[in-house]
Amino acid sequence: MKLIADSGSTKTDWVLVEQEKVLGKYKTQGINPFHQDDATITTILQDELLPNLISFNFQFSTLHFYGSGLREEQKPRMNALFKKVFPSETIFLENDLLGAARALCGREEGIACILGTGANSCLYDGEKIVQNTSPLGYILGDEGSGAVLGKLFMNAIFKNPAFFALQTLYLQETGLTMPLIINKVYREPLANRFLASTSSFIRQHLDFEPLRQLVIDNFRSFFRHNVVQYQRAELPVHAVGSIAWYYQDELAVAVKEEGFQLGQLLKTPIDGLVKYHQSFM
Repeated sequence: MKLIADSGSTKTDWVLVEQEKVLGKYKTQGINPFHQDDATITTILQDELLPNLISFNFQFSTLHFYGSGLREEQKPRMNALFKKVFPSETIFLENDLLGAARALCGREEGIACILGTGANSCLYDGEKIVQNTSPLGYILGDEGSGAVLGKLFMNAIFKNPAFFALQTLYLQETGLTMPLIINKVYREPLANRFLASTSSFIRQHLDFEPLRQLVIDNFRSFFRHNVVQYQRAELPVHAVGSIAWYYQDELAVAVKEEGFQLGQLLKTPIDGLVKYHQSFM
């Protein structure tokens, strides 16, 4: 049996497989070694994941974990944390970008993108990532992401008079105030998740054209600052993540306006990763 995991900043999808059979699918909160300490990660594994595996006596031979924030220097630390919980299993740790590329492209060449709470992209040759534009995170970069969309939205509703009616509606629906928002962004942990959470409100109000254009411009900025650097406009651009999935129409507009061709879209990479790893069984 194999346990396959895809972890973003917000949630982790886990799938237990045996050859062609899916034995179980589970969800926990996201695991990100850049934002979380050892105790938090261990608690997620022990309290949220392990109870789901009791019926299988915790028996699986291999764990394939794809995670956001999983840089090379973080792998020894993460391996040690996983080994405390799963001491006998073989553990493979990769970043979420390689997971997205494998899920979207399989063994074909293409441009693979993550457009969720965060954003990333790469040029993939069918086996490995050959080029990556550093996303720089939601403060310095992450164009196209839910966090940056939330940042643009907050800026607009408080500074752009055309958005002031939306400001009133948003504050009424959420019960938030400007001081509370400032506190969540600057003083509380995981501000990127809070900013990305504005997406649920934004999706309900896309009939307001300036807001829809803000979404399109966020995607266009992603292509201009990231994808264009690969200089492979002839390749399809595939994308995975909630922002790509729920804003497909706006993404399609941005792709066309920036001179690229849209490929496969997935809400999450986990099913593609299961298919990829089952092909090796």
